[in-house]
Amino acid sequence: MVTILFHSTIFGPIHSRRLGTSLGVNLSPVDGKVCSFDCIYCEAGYNSQGAGKSGLPQREEVARLLEEKLQAMSAAGETLDVITFSGNGEPTIHPQFAEIIDDTIVLRDRYFPAVKISVLSNSTRLGDERVVEALKKVENNILKLDSAITPTMRMIDQPNVPSFTSEGVIEQIAQFGQQCIVQTMMLRGWHNGQRIDNTTDAEVEALLQAYQRINPREVMLYSIDRATPEEQLEKVEKTELETIAQRFRAAGIKVQVN
Repeated sequence: MVTILFHSTIFGPIHSRRLGTSLGVNLSPVDGKVCSFDCIYCEAGYNSQGAGKSGLPQREEVARLLEEKLQAMSAAGETLDVITFSGNGEPTIHPQFAEIIDDTIVLRDRYFPAVKISVLSNSTRLGDERVVEALKKVENNILKLDSAITPTMRMIDQPNVPSFTSEGVIEQIAQFGQQCIVQTMMLRGWHNGQRIDNTTDAEVEALLQAYQRINPREVMLYSIDRATPEEQLEKVEKTELETIAQRFRAAGIKVQVN
């Protein structure tokens, strides 16, 4: 069974197929998973594996570990493209997320001023104004929208809050406009005896309307790349992703396919 990916608060740098050379920041426990989604494709596994015993890292610890790593990389003459908040769960859940972003900006400016800060978020915390303001400060505010049709989204993402809807989150994402990048996982397969496919004409048309409403800087389309907790999922090949992307591009949406 797929389990947690990262056993440290600061990890990498690693090569990201979407962002380049990336130094990761994991605001989840290093021995468990804490997330407001329970995505059937999550490379870190299902939430049922538990939150572990280490707890969320404290703000001061995150800053100390990040500075140590950036300082060492700078002294060694290493290159870096981006500092990315991802890890074993949803980073914006952390109660000190806004303050940690502020600390990261200070450290980035001190050691690698040309580097961008990215946050990979599942968009569930956009009702919190402090989270919204923090996301507006980073260069790559990458927000998830896996389906613009609520029943499909709920099958794919399995949000912890039953009232979470695609319609609601689309409006929340739209407040960012060009200050956000929308990330969509395209897949098909089976889960709990139900067929899941967000590549159908109806799904793609709904996504197109959502992207037009949001008006993001860019859309990232991607598919499964590693093992997933649900074994009956199918990767959408790049050629098909490109076909879907062309439909969005024809409507004036900038799309990156990975």
